[in-house]
Amino acid sequence: MQGSEKNRWHEFSIQRGDFWLVYAFAKGDFMAESRARTAEAPEFGETLRRDSWWAETIPVVLLLGGFGVYATLRAFEGRFYQWGPYLSPFYSPLIDEHHRWWKLSPALLILGGPLGFRATCYYYRKAYYRAFFQDPPACAVSEWKRNYKGETRFPFLLQNLHRYFLYFAVLFLVFLWKDVFLAFNFNGKFGMGVGTLVLLVNIILLTTYTLSCHSLRHLAGGKLDCFSCATFGKPRYKAWQWLTSLNERHMWFAWMSLISVGLADFYIRLVASGAIQDVRIF
Repeated sequence: MQGSEKNRWHEFSIQRGDFWLVYAFAKGDFMAESRARTAEAPEFGETLRRDSWWAETIPVVLLLGGFGVYATLRAFEGRFYQWGPYLSPFYSPLIDEHHRWWKLSPALLILGGPLGFRATCYYYRKAYYRAFFQDPPACAVSEWKRNYKGETRFPFLLQNLHRYFLYFAVLFLVFLWKDVFLAFNFNGKFGMGVGTLVLLVNIILLTTYTLSCHSLRHLAGGKLDCFSCATFGKPRYKAWQWLTSLNERHMWFAWMSLISVGLADFYIRLVASGAIQDVRIF
């Protein structure tokens, strides 16, 4: 077999811990043998990729990290969240505004709902695992040497609650849509200001982000093997198709809604603090 073109040996390696399993097989003859040899684990960030894979994490760190800092500061500030018919989405629904029994910021009473929904979102998990935990840094890029536990240990075990946070997110949408309708009411008269449009755009993006959720798509019909065999199969199939079309743009809706909710709060803060004046359109 040595030197024979017909019986050329091929080898490939599969990394597994600190060892390499080397399989050899001959063309034409099904032969396989394995052996293990000690080898140095690949260094962090080692890859055969030639593209700038690390560039993808930069906007995630800046945008997601910046939003996290801003949202935390605003949640604890407890001021400048309401002006006229406008209410910041960070504080909606507004609970115990006059601090009868809750002495801290009202935003802290509702923060867990929207935060839990985004933190456990399938797309955001991928984004911050890579950008902040480097776990892994990117596809086909080596990570830190450790014992992989996945999402089976606390606190990552809480990621499995995403479908339940979805229900809270839908409930919050009801309150936010109500706030938008109230934003058209200026002292009992129908009107529109720049703040009205800001809140309207924000709730539209938040709604599409929620409707594009993987869990909602699964709930509508993703778990079915046969639509024609299921109860209300045809309507569920139509709903599943529509939600699937939204789900294909889930990443885009995730970022756009994150930006819009931050800008909506920032605009209302500027108006409420007197830094700028709201412009009435009619």
